[in-house]
Amino acid sequence: MKQFFILLLIPMIWISCGRSSQEEQVSQKAIQDTIRFGINKYTFPQLSKNTKEQLENWSVYDDFYSEASTLNDLGLEALRIKTDKLLRHTDSLSKKIPDTLYTNAIYSRLTIVKTRVKLLQQALGRGVIDKDKVEIYIAETNSAIKNLIVQLNEKFQKDGIDLQRIDNEKKELEKQKKLLDSVYIAELKDQKNK
Repeated sequence: MKQFFILLLIPMIWISCGRSSQEEQVSQKAIQDTIRFGINKYTFPQLSKNTKEQLENWSVYDDFYSEASTLNDLGLEALRIKTDKLLRHTDSLSKKIPDTLYTNAIYSRLTIVKTRVKLLQQALGRGVIDKDKVEIYIAETNSAIKNLIVQLNEKFQKDGIDLQRIDNEKKELEKQKKLLDSVYIAELKDQKNK
């Protein structure tokens, strides 16, 4: 009879221990859902007017920017969903770069953004979430996106400067040609007068 009670007692202890760990997981999940990530409000630099005009042809960028600008102050599940969307948009961006934007600098910045988003996604996919690590990855992702926007602005600013320089060179060549032509005409008149 004692053996029967012992055999009955062992499975009951085992079952009760299993339930407490399940209850812990449920309570941990409830706590994690109340935690907000990316609390610090982050604003990205504005695109210049010229850059905005050029980016109209890159339709994926608008979707990417709308996801990136709402990455902060989210709960765990919302952040996971947002990160997955952001990663898909980043993949699309890197695959569909227009020829006018395809420079090593912009491609490098896109690769860095993609890497940072993947690191964030990995941190969010772990069983136990390290809030500090997630906060660091959010800050690094925001910084990488900011650097991409700055690089886009700089690219079009440099293109504008290059176009202005080429235009100035053409005007200078025209002035020099007119001057040479007037000197040549004056010499011809002098030779005829002799």
